[in-house]
Amino acid sequence: MPAKAKWAVLALTFCLLLLPWLFRWFATEEHKSTWLWDASIIAEQTPEIIAFTKEQGIEVIFLQLQDEVTEDAYRHFVAAAHKAGMEVHALNGHADWAYTEKREEGLAFVDKVKAYNEASAPEERFTGIQFDVEPYQLQRWEQEQSEVIAEWQDNMSAWTAEGKEAGLYMSAAIPFWLDGREAANGGGTLSRWIINRFDAVAIMAYRDSGQQMYDLSREELDEADELGKKVWIGAELGDTHEGEHLTFYNKTLSNMDEEIANVFRLGKEHSSFAGVAIHHYQAWYAKKNGIPLAKGTKEEHR
Repeated sequence: MPAKAKWAVLALTFCLLLLPWLFRWFATEEHKSTWLWDASIIAEQTPEIIAFTKEQGIEVIFLQLQDEVTEDAYRHFVAAAHKAGMEVHALNGHADWAYTEKREEGLAFVDKVKAYNEASAPEERFTGIQFDVEPYQLQRWEQEQSEVIAEWQDNMSAWTAEGKEAGLYMSAAIPFWLDGREAANGGGTLSRWIINRFDAVAIMAYRDSGQQMYDLSREELDEADELGKKVWIGAELGDTHEGEHLTFYNKTLSNMDEEIANVFRLGKEHSSFAGVAIHHYQAWYAKKNGIPLAKGTKEEHR
């Protein structure tokens, strides 16, 4: 074989060996999502929201489902997002939804999304549902934690079964420290149980350091690697009043981008890494445009 042909064969072989690594790199490089809590703004601001989120590279929007927002407004927004290449997942949850007596409220939320999708055109439908249920905010968590965990798990089992039957992608927002709590009935860590039940989780690993965000999420990433599930690593941009180290609120956007780049660099080692979720759209938009965050736009049930 001529020397030139040998070099061509070697080059082709090298490229083929690199392909799996390249696919893995690009598959996790820049996937982003964001939360949009105040859905009332979509009635008049859909073009601005879509333009901004598309510019920022957002692929998934977690949009709160609110009774005061019309289904037509949701249809218009979801269709616009889909046209721009983004998915929209219906978002809801309350701290006490973890309790047995509140199970039906969670099921009613799933049924509402299901009914909405059935009455909507394909491009107007929600792709999935995200639950944000945080019972550790309530006093009963301190007094009866194991009982609350058992009730919460039963509720999540019912909600995910209902959602998956409807063909919805099911996810949950959870704190990073659930890997330090035990699931009911010897089910391992609570984080592993939840990851196994849902299609994906968003870890509220809120820190102003990409390394720390990754470190706080690493056990969940490892669990999800084993279970074949997906993990979003959350970044906080709002004013939490819980410490400046938890948020990029007083940092520059360029600093946030640098730290998020570190999360991508570290996260790409995990098959479960879905990308970075920014909390939340209105804080991000306000900071990007140098305007004060309007009163009432911060998500306050955390």
